[in-house]
Amino acid sequence: MCLFIAFCTLQNSAAQKAQVNGPRQIISINEGWQFMRYASNPDSLLYDVRPEITDRNDSKVADSKPTEAVKTAASDRVLKPWILPTANDFIKDPTQHYRRPAGNPGSEFPLVQKTFNDGAWETVNLPHDWAIKGPFYTGNNPEVGGGMGRLPSHGVAWYRKKLDIPAADKGKTIYLDIDGAMSYAMVWLNGQLVGGWPYGYNSFRLDLTPYLQFGGSNQLAIRIDIPNHSARWYPGGGLYRKVWLTKVAPVHVAQWGTFVTTNNVSAAAASIDVQVQLENKSGKAQSVVVTTAVYLLDSNGVPAHQAAFVLPRKTVQVAAGKKVKTNFSATLQNPKLWGPLPVQQPHLYMAVTSLFVDGKIVDRYHTRFGIRSLQFDADKGLLVNGEPVRMQGVNQHHDLGALGAAFNVRAAERQLELLRELGCNAIRMAHNPPAPELLELTDRMGFLVINEIFDNWERKKTPHDFHLIFSDWHEPDTRSFIRRDRNHPSVIAWSFGNEVGEQYTDTAGARLAQKLYSIVKEEDPTRPATASMNFAKPDMPFPAAMDIISLNYQGEGIRDAPAYAHLTGIRTTPLYPAFKAKFPGKLIVSSETASALSTRGTYVFPVYNGISAPVSDSTGGNAALQVVSAYELYTAAFGSSADKVFASQDRHPYVAGEFVWTGWDYLGEPTPYYTARSSYSGIIDLAGFKKDRFYLYQSRWRPELPMAHILPHWNWPGRVGHVTPVHVFTSGDEAELFINGRSFGKKKKAQYEYRLRWESVRYQPGTVHVVAYKGGKIWATDSVTTTGPAAQLQLTADRTIIDTDGKDLSFITVKITDSEGLVVPDAIHPISFSIEGPGEIVATDNGDPADLVAFTSTTRKAFSGLALVIVKAKKGEKGTLKITAQSPGLAAAQIVVQTK
Repeated sequence: MCLFIAFCTLQNSAAQKAQVNGPRQIISINEGWQFMRYASNPDSLLYDVRPEITDRNDSKVADSKPTEAVKTAASDRVLKPWILPTANDFIKDPTQHYRRPAGNPGSEFPLVQKTFNDGAWETVNLPHDWAIKGPFYTGNNPEVGGGMGRLPSHGVAWYRKKLDIPAADKGKTIYLDIDGAMSYAMVWLNGQLVGGWPYGYNSFRLDLTPYLQFGGSNQLAIRIDIPNHSARWYPGGGLYRKVWLTKVAPVHVAQWGTFVTTNNVSAAAASIDVQVQLENKSGKAQSVVVTTAVYLLDSNGVPAHQAAFVLPRKTVQVAAGKKVKTNFSATLQNPKLWGPLPVQQPHLYMAVTSLFVDGKIVDRYHTRFGIRSLQFDADKGLLVNGEPVRMQGVNQHHDLGALGAAFNVRAAERQLELLRELGCNAIRMAHNPPAPELLELTDRMGFLVINEIFDNWERKKTPHDFHLIFSDWHEPDTRSFIRRDRNHPSVIAWSFGNEVGEQYTDTAGARLAQKLYSIVKEEDPTRPATASMNFAKPDMPFPAAMDIISLNYQGEGIRDAPAYAHLTGIRTTPLYPAFKAKFPGKLIVSSETASALSTRGTYVFPVYNGISAPVSDSTGGNAALQVVSAYELYTAAFGSSADKVFASQDRHPYVAGEFVWTGWDYLGEPTPYYTARSSYSGIIDLAGFKKDRFYLYQSRWRPELPMAHILPHWNWPGRVGHVTPVHVFTSGDEAELFINGRSFGKKKKAQYEYRLRWESVRYQPGTVHVVAYKGGKIWATDSVTTTGPAAQLQLTADRTIIDTDGKDLSFITVKITDSEGLVVPDAIHPISFSIEGPGEIVATDNGDPADLVAFTSTTRKAFSGLALVIVKAKKGEKGTLKITAQSPGLAAAQIVVQTK
């Protein structure tokens, strides 16, 4: 039995949002905002009353049981009744729509008024994360703890911007579109409360038209409120995604108003059904002619001159003040299918939907889409366009390291490029809707995506998290999430919950899961829906609500190995067989695996002689230095090493794949050391440098790539004569190890063995060399050599030509090397950076989770021989950027980046 889906997807493209001509104008208003964050004693314009915090411990084990919500008393001082009507478009039952109360709360507050002078405020451009510049909180009792990244993301802040709306726009409908505001956003225009949206990860729209003054200046004011103890990771702060004005005629395509499904998808033909929702905000009924033409896009996103096909036009009657959906059908011959790289190609199309009233065009809606079929087979796994594709996935949080939560296309693209080099083909959005541009990247770059919305429902994980607004907002949040993203070809499944506390509440939790499931399926019946489970067992009612069995850690077992026996918490044996027996017709995937921990280039002795152990000061950890050994054997308390996960999946080949926790390190949740700033779980560190684990996953995920990788480094002056195990990761099947020319013998991978280990090696300085074989033939080699003392700096850039848009970035790696150019793997020298020319240093980093130097600092110590500096051009200024790195006692280095 299998679940079969075949469809084509259509979407509003952020790449098209630059359009300012034509019947639909989408205008960026991301520059020149005035910003102020309260130092203390914020205003009393509350969305709602919050419970008092009695437990400030943010270092709980990640799989701790969520708890019941704390009830709070109602208050007539809150603005929630005026904000809730914003949700009405996403509440199915009209009888449940909110009615706005009389009055205009906040109108007398100075910051919302046009006459307020904000000239002393900071001028910022969006996307903007107010917290990322720091400074970090330090010590054992910080205001913001390690869980939220020790950065000042909490508090209340205001953004203000003047909008000049010409008189010629009178008669148009003008929307404010916000891609993401963290969090409890409330918006005033010209002193009038327009509305808002509390959930910080969802995009939302407000109709500004009733409050605008046409032919003059308008004052926009947005209040943002981030409670402390509201997240388990770094949330960022402020208007951290883009903001737009959308100007349309009263008759137009509604928000996220297109959805396309197809049947009988093949290389020969695809049957396409297009749904378009029309909105009529005029004062009378309208007869609307709708047409759609579709164009193939080239690899640069440029549409072909001639349409691939044109859908039959249709005339639709739309009553005044109403929305109407209409459907169109056509067959496309020889479609170019969308599929994941590297086995398929991510072909995309552009659809242009036009609306005509009385023979005149009133709206034109540009979209992108891809055509592909999906099959979720319980035994064969995922099939894309009929071909089996194993999910080699990772989980990704939303921050971009030293850049924070403020979305940057190039930074996100760099993350995906490195993941693709790893062999990753799938991303799980943990645990919230991403920026729209990120899904455009996954569409273009050919990644599969599980798109997720909630980390908790009614039961809480932190005192001020989403559970406070779940009862009011779960339906509008879920519906808006699906409508925004359901047209991306890269999105293959929806997840409406992650490790939620309702797993523990038996039939009550299952009923709530079924309610959310039903909402998802109403909005998109074409994709499977699921929620990830770290506690629910096959015989519980919770899993029955899911299309896909989505398991966090349960497949390989939780705290079931001997090294974990002393730990408390969830304990379960490997459950793939039990879930398979209970749900033989459902696809099984591991939505979180491993949660292995390490710090790049650091090694702790002795080395554990098994394959998986929890970090402690006696097994792989050093709490004083806040490092975890990079032998890649150590895990969170509930986790497993990569080796253990691989073996469990190979023993159960019907499992469709895995999503590793995590692809990159991320800000916050610094298990196991909560005095640090960022996680230890990434395959790639926060700066974008590869950990040794990168090569372990690459050896499995890219078996066709000749590669071998030796660990540890070979600079151990204090370990001469001491046992220093050597491990090798290779895509070969056997290898021979040499140290200073002497063979230490060949080793061959046994079944369910994924590394080769020479455990009795005693350290002597020199060279370690490995020759890997595959099928008896030489496959790959690698060498590690004891270096000389640090002598010089070297700079390399990921890109030496960047745009002058003020957003494009160059990521420059700094290496500390000896006189022969070998990276000194234990170098921690301080490095100072400077720049000449029309550019600026945006941030620096080194990948050390415990480094609490502000990211904006132009001085950064190296960590395991490396550091990073990120630079950009000043907007509109062409020229040459010369970046210099200096360190006392070392030869300086320079690199040139050109702007265009």
